[in-house]
Amino acid sequence: MNLPLVDNQHFRNHDYTSIILSKAEYSNCTFTNCNFENSDISNNSFLECEFIECNLSNTNVAHTIFNDVAFNNCKLVGVLFQNCDDFLLNFGFTNCILNLSSFYQLKINRTTFTDCKMHQVDFTGAEIKNAAFNNIDLKGAIFEETNLENTDFSTAFNFSIHPSTNKIKNAIFSKDNCFGLLSAFKIKIK
Repeated sequence: MNLPLVDNQHFRNHDYTSIILSKAEYSNCTFTNCNFENSDISNNSFLECEFIECNLSNTNVAHTIFNDVAFNNCKLVGVLFQNCDDFLLNFGFTNCILNLSSFYQLKINRTTFTDCKMHQVDFTGAEIKNAAFNNIDLKGAIFEETNLENTDFSTAFNFSIHPSTNKIKNAIFSKDNCFGLLSAFKIKIK
């Protein structure tokens, strides 16, 4: 599908809950304080774009391309990222709320999450190698058959990762948070 190109535009304070974002290839665009909650941004392309202080909770991202996209101070509750286009998928998240979102079976290697709240996020079957979870609250996050090789969890907290059902070779943990690796064994540590 050939989409019209929207280049180097700044969208500010738009409410896309009643007006649908036009289907397009957005390149070098910035979306600031926009509300996409429960809206449909499927089949769009976002290339080198930034979302700042936006609400994308429960947004439909089916077949959406995110290539070199930054989410800053955004609310992304319940977003099913596994439905987006995984070709050239590349994004990062800073100071975002991603509770109840899903990265099921996605390849998101080298992704950086910084200062985010990620309660009950589903990482089942995902490949998240060489990534970083910097000061991330992972309470109730699901790691099952997840490849976490070389990923930095040294400042992450509230996680539970079972070492025998996930690939954690060369992953980085701190002595303060390594209990998240042992919780699956139901042992007591004093």
